Amino acid sequence: MNKGKGFIEEFKKFIMRGNVMDMAVGVIVGGAFTSIVTSLNQDILTPILGIFGGTDFSNLKLTLGSGEAAPVLCYGNFITAVINFLITAFVIFVLIKGMNAIGDCLKKKEEEAPAAPTTKTCPFCKSEISIEATRCPHCTSMLEE
Repeated sequence: MNKGKGFIEEFKKFIMRGNVMDMAVGVIVGGAFTSIVTSLNQDILTPILGIFGGTDFSNLKLTLGSGEAAPVLCYGNFITAVINFLITAFVIFVLIKGMNAIGDCLKKKEEEAPAAPTTKTCPFCKSEISIEATRCPHCTSMLEE
């Protein structure tokens, strides 16, 4: 009995992890995005391509055999799916490229100014000494400020 309760607790812990919830949101948004891209392809791009090519991809079919029961290859639907994929991949590429550019701009702004120097060179012996030194510890020369 205790083993089952541990399994349930482990499952709850897994479900409530942030990356699982993020993934679930991503899948839901991805589904909505897919319907937008499909509409863009079917309602806008396919008719425009039909003007130039004189054909609508979704109507491209190849009947194998004869008669009403003959199998039909709807390769036009496959072409439409490939176009949907390419559009989706291109849009995601552009979005990620834009997000990376914005992230790079923000990262450059957040970079701190270079740290002030903490050492200087002794003009007499050319040793590296503390910037606050008034006398060189190596050659014991008095330093001008």
